Amino acid sequence: MKAVRVVGYHQNLQMDDVPPPEITGPHDVIVRIGGAGVCRTDIHILEGQWAEKSGVELPYTIGHENAGWVHAVGSAVTNVAEGDKVILHPLITCGLCRACRFGDDVHCENNAFPGISTDGGYAEYLKTTARSCVRLDATLEPADVAALADAGLTAYHAVAKAARKLRAGDRVVLIGAGGLGHIGIQVMAALSPAEIIVVDRNPDAVKLAESVGAHHGVVADGGQVEQVLELTGGNGAEQVIDFVGEGGSTSEGIRMTRRAGDYHVVGYGENIDVPTIDLVSTEVNIIGNLVGSYNDLVELMALAAQQKVTLHTAKYPLDRFQDALDDLGAGRVRGRAILVP
Repeated sequence: MKAVRVVGYHQNLQMDDVPPPEITGPHDVIVRIGGAGVCRTDIHILEGQWAEKSGVELPYTIGHENAGWVHAVGSAVTNVAEGDKVILHPLITCGLCRACRFGDDVHCENNAFPGISTDGGYAEYLKTTARSCVRLDATLEPADVAALADAGLTAYHAVAKAARKLRAGDRVVLIGAGGLGHIGIQVMAALSPAEIIVVDRNPDAVKLAESVGAHHGVVADGGQVEQVLELTGGNGAEQVIDFVGEGGSTSEGIRMTRRAGDYHVVGYGENIDVPTIDLVSTEVNIIGNLVGSYNDLVELMALAAQQKVTLHTAKYPLDRFQDALDDLGAGRVRGRAILVP
């Protein structure tokens, strides 16, 4: 089968012919890929940022946002069958450790992460397990929802945490209206009565934000903190979700956060430098966010089936993987880029 492989860090990806995966265990599932999301994490992988953390051996197949059709199943699989449309939770989890028993499987002690630590979905077929498969509603197609498997799931996880604390009359700020942010805006509009303020440096992204649920769009042109404070009566927002995490957004995000409010970090790339006296005196909380759980993905797909969350996508054939990465890196993708084998 065709697969797009990491052959070396600080090098371009390479398409190779590799053997297709095979069923080796009773809970294995082979999925024929119908769509694989192109994520900024993929760029960070090529830069070597994940090399030490993942411990993966090169070469390997990249791609961690995957959906498609069940191609083959192991002898003990009962929740999906050949031909089913599925979206895949990005982690392969054990189901037996303490975290899994609590439904917090994103912190599984025995996980594998296709596209990060094992072979992923920039390919014609992917091997996963029954625990990772979420059947898709008949109205949804794999290429249209693939990026919800990670970008959407990450956005949902952070937004759902923030939404649980928001009441009518509260304000929430979302920094970044790109691939994750435009999903997060829709999730926030579906889950919370709060007033939604979105900040992005790209005027087109701000227009997109306003079209999918933002009440106020702020173009980050140097005065974004002051504009947010003006929109929040000088106090800041009860919840701030930063989908950028670099370029100064962390210090700006904390300045946009109300006393006793929460600043959620989703994007990454820079350090957070805050005097501890500021945290103590304001009781602002800094909260990290990883990808969501299997149950988060089930809930997100329910919103997608209700058409409350839709992906803005740019689709590329699998052999145009470099074009997709280049467009993403240059900021030419509105929403999410999807590779379609």
